[in-house]
Amino acid sequence: MLPGQNKVGIVETNKHSLYMKGMETKKQSVLGAGAYEPKAVEQGIYSSWEKSGYFNPDNLPTEKDAKAYVVYMPLPNVTGSLHMGHALDNTFQDITVRYHRMRGRKVLWLPGTDHAGIATQYVVEKELRKQGISRFEIGREKFIEKVWEWKTEYGGRILEQLRRLGCSADWSRTRFTMDPAYAKDVQKAFIHYYERGWLYRGYRTVNWCTRCATSLSELELEYKDEETNLWHIKYSDEVTVATTRPETMLGDTAIAVNPHDERYQKLVGKKVTLPITGREIPIVADEAIDPKFGTGMVKVTPAHDVLDFEIGERHKLPMIVVIDGRGKMTKEAGAYEGMKSADARAAVVEELTKQGRIVKVEPYPHRVSVCYRCGSSIEPTPSAQWFLSMRELAKLAMDAVHSKKVAIHPERFEKPYFDWLGNIRDWTVSRQIWWGHRIPVYFCKNKADDEKSFVVAETAPKKCPHCGTCEMEQAPDVLDTWFSSALWPFAGLSESDKEKYYPGHTLITARDILNLWVARMIYSGLEFMGTAPFKNVLIHGTIMTKEGKRMSKSLGTGIDPMKYIEEYGADVARFAVVWQATGQDIRWDETAVVGGRKFTNKIWNAAKFVLGQIEEGAMFPVAAGALDAERFSPADKAVVESLSKLKKSVAHDIETFEFAKALREFYDFFWHEFCDGYLEASKAQLANITDAPRTRAILMHVLYESLVVLHPFMPFITEAIFDKLPKKTNALLLIEQWK
Repeated sequence: MLPGQNKVGIVETNKHSLYMKGMETKKQSVLGAGAYEPKAVEQGIYSSWEKSGYFNPDNLPTEKDAKAYVVYMPLPNVTGSLHMGHALDNTFQDITVRYHRMRGRKVLWLPGTDHAGIATQYVVEKELRKQGISRFEIGREKFIEKVWEWKTEYGGRILEQLRRLGCSADWSRTRFTMDPAYAKDVQKAFIHYYERGWLYRGYRTVNWCTRCATSLSELELEYKDEETNLWHIKYSDEVTVATTRPETMLGDTAIAVNPHDERYQKLVGKKVTLPITGREIPIVADEAIDPKFGTGMVKVTPAHDVLDFEIGERHKLPMIVVIDGRGKMTKEAGAYEGMKSADARAAVVEELTKQGRIVKVEPYPHRVSVCYRCGSSIEPTPSAQWFLSMRELAKLAMDAVHSKKVAIHPERFEKPYFDWLGNIRDWTVSRQIWWGHRIPVYFCKNKADDEKSFVVAETAPKKCPHCGTCEMEQAPDVLDTWFSSALWPFAGLSESDKEKYYPGHTLITARDILNLWVARMIYSGLEFMGTAPFKNVLIHGTIMTKEGKRMSKSLGTGIDPMKYIEEYGADVARFAVVWQATGQDIRWDETAVVGGRKFTNKIWNAAKFVLGQIEEGAMFPVAAGALDAERFSPADKAVVESLSKLKKSVAHDIETFEFAKALREFYDFFWHEFCDGYLEASKAQLANITDAPRTRAILMHVLYESLVVLHPFMPFITEAIFDKLPKKTNALLLIEQWK
């Protein structure tokens, strides 16, 4: 609250202007005598920005031939709330769009939210369980209604928090990945891939979440370290295998060795009897086997390991399912039927011990795969799924980066990008949940046993082409969330927007979705639009705890950026994340928050001093003629030259995504060269009747230019000060030209 006022408010006095109530008298700073109070101004300033309409590029006062500059917002989940990663990522994006908007470009920052199939279904199911209801009791249609109700009530929370952070996205173009127009484009993409022969239905071993009861791609898995054992099991005098999962041996259909492993070459082609079951299984040679792991002999269970499935396909091995989708042993497991897999493991080990087949047991640190949403164990399981062939699409994505049509910054992230695409498996795109884009596939009811009795189409055929009589039934599966988000740069856009704003320019995101999302957007853009969706991808570091561990709300190590915004204002929160983002992962240090708070006060106090010197009739920006360079004192010359260099340097840093470097350069100039240096020198010059006019002009020039340069980083305080400048070019700093 400003001194001498009972209440400070922001009122709009014309379409694009905002003014604080309580104007001070001449020679007393219009900013008041107290410290900067962000709570007093931020809401009103943001309201003024939104009402101006300038977040929408179609409303910007740009030149007729101004080029578009498009930034795509990484889609926050509709279930999400702002975390430190969002704060960093979206501050970087906002710096970029504010800068390019001030450079006279038609800037579009496309915002939206992702329907987050598994995550959202999990949240709504939890709410239903509190009421003693399961989704199966109310049925699919009613459950989807419940999800939409939840989305209406809670789904916009994170976008409101982004507004609090100061994000200047074009909210009028906000999309949701389940919007009707978006859904239509998703359907078309599925049909397009099918007609190209790249989308097929197959019975394969997939990663299966036992809680969510759905398939997952390998990129949707997370891993936790677990201390387990490596059991060495003697199958025969010549065959001993090492495994961390003895219970799966009940489904073994081969033993595999590396073809170059001289120890076992003579055994290839022979058979061995599988303990407990008594079945005979072959010994095969396969390049995928690591001769250094365990004994160099590996049990092959095609039904319960993705790599084993691929070995099985190469050697035409049968699949025996001994663990079902709930994580329980099947009839094929014999005496262990109905047991949980963990219990069966103990029972199998006990039986093998009795038979004298356990040769050795050694502790083994194991990385166990879990569902990225619910944290439940993954159980590889055979299932009929829809797969997208990746060979041609991966080549598109690799060629785009090899040819530099898409540049990844920093370049070191090209390696994981190429490594993944170069060794990619076909993508399992179907999911066995209810919330999401239902696949446009219709099955014949009368030929349910015929796996080829289906039609891929936007709507069910009026007449079944297979039996001629049934009303075809839509497949229950939905598409992987990443399938729809891969279309984000263009799906659901109007034709005019596609023409004006596709392709875009920049994507800023975290490294953990480089392959999940970035690569998929690149090949989707090339396949459907003929052009890569963006030219530059900035991959930034991750904000960690002070100890260098990943932040986790569930473990109590997460930090809510809203607490900083509430207590110190959005500019301080933005300052703190950018200040620490020097290229590597960030070990969060709260001293940057303290530094940001001190800096806002320094800016405010310096502005108060300068505005207190302004004579009636002063104009901003200062006319070039008012800066009489021939009469500059050494202090005048030093500060003006430093400011000129700073402006060029910061512009270069923003355009090359060196945001922390740019902020630190500005900080050093403003705090040390301007405040500590020139402001002190100016006091003596202002006392001299000859030097005073020139000194005032330089003070006004430096303040104005500093507001322009700092605005992308700290938009609220700069806009609040800019509002007090008399006779300025624009009512809002938001669209002031960076020249």
